[in-house]
Amino acid sequence: MNEIKCPKCGEVFRVDASGYAAIVKQVRDREFGKEIEARTAGLEKEKDAAVALAKAETEKDLRAQLAEKERALAALQAKLAAAEADKQLAVLAAGTEKEKEITALQFQLDSKEQERLLSEKALREQYEQELRLKQEQVELYRDFKTRQSTKMLGESLEQHCLIEFNRLRATGFQNAYFEKDNDARTGSKGDFIFRDYDENGLEFISIMFEMKNEADATKTKHKNEDFFKELDKDRREKGCEYAVLVTLLEGDSELYNAGIVDVSYRYEKMYVIRPQFFIPLITVLRNAALHSLAYQQELAVIREQNVDITHFEENIEAFKKGFARNYELARGQFATAIEEIDKSILHLQKIKENLQKSENNLRLANNKAEDLTIKRLTKNNPTMAARFEALKKD
Repeated sequence: MNEIKCPKCGEVFRVDASGYAAIVKQVRDREFGKEIEARTAGLEKEKDAAVALAKAETEKDLRAQLAEKERALAALQAKLAAAEADKQLAVLAAGTEKEKEITALQFQLDSKEQERLLSEKALREQYEQELRLKQEQVELYRDFKTRQSTKMLGESLEQHCLIEFNRLRATGFQNAYFEKDNDARTGSKGDFIFRDYDENGLEFISIMFEMKNEADATKTKHKNEDFFKELDKDRREKGCEYAVLVTLLEGDSELYNAGIVDVSYRYEKMYVIRPQFFIPLITVLRNAALHSLAYQQELAVIREQNVDITHFEENIEAFKKGFARNYELARGQFATAIEEIDKSILHLQKIKENLQKSENNLRLANNKAEDLTIKRLTKNNPTMAARFEALKKD
């Protein structure tokens, strides 16, 4: 039997060999466990120390690498900063130039805006002034229509157009012709004819004008289209390019009150206007014609050259015809003269023959005269014989 004393309480226990072996085993396993734990703890400490050392070395290497990278990064950042500074300076310089350009453009825009505002203001004032004048003219025409006769209305409208034109004749129409159409040889006539010429006297535009008006109290109301056909006829007969009806008829018509009305779909190059558009229409048509004046001038030169060639050819043809006619006349006269000469020769031949016959007869007569004696004369004539005998005796 084996005795075992408890280290805590001091009590002694008796155990057999198998129990003792089990206890020894437990103690040995516990000690082995403790040793393992101690060894494990030592290994763990060694591992932790190795890890700490490796970590420290790694951290040292990493710090060195990091320091190297930080130095490279610092150098790169310095380069970037320098580049950024250069960039900022370039941007600043470019920005300064841009700002100068923007400032200049802004100044130009402000100037343009001021000009536009001034132009708009001037145009607005001009349009308002023109509108007031047109309204005054409309009121004037309405007053005319209430106070004047139909004949006087027409004469007043013509007088108005003539006055409006004469206001601008000296400045805008120095070479223009604008007069009453007094030529009624074709059976009718318009009111006014406008023609304009260049410095060489070449006509580049012509307009036949007809002015129509009537009083509000007139029983028979005319329409503008009532005068289109006659106006077109006058335009063609007087050789004008355009025809314009200046009218106050159909005063409530939205079509004719809207402005310049083109009625060329009815009659070629014909317009209908209110009196306030009289000068503007002339200006528009005249300016359009001026754009084609160069072509007209070239055409006139070509036409003049063609006319010169035509005249030359006509002169040659006239000379040829005149020469041929004179030749035919001379040849006829020559033939007639030859015929007359032949006739004269025949006549002279006959005269010659007659003269020859007369000479023979004269010779015979002379012979007979020489043979004539008193004896022969008184032969068979006792009376004459007696008288001759008496004469002899005396």
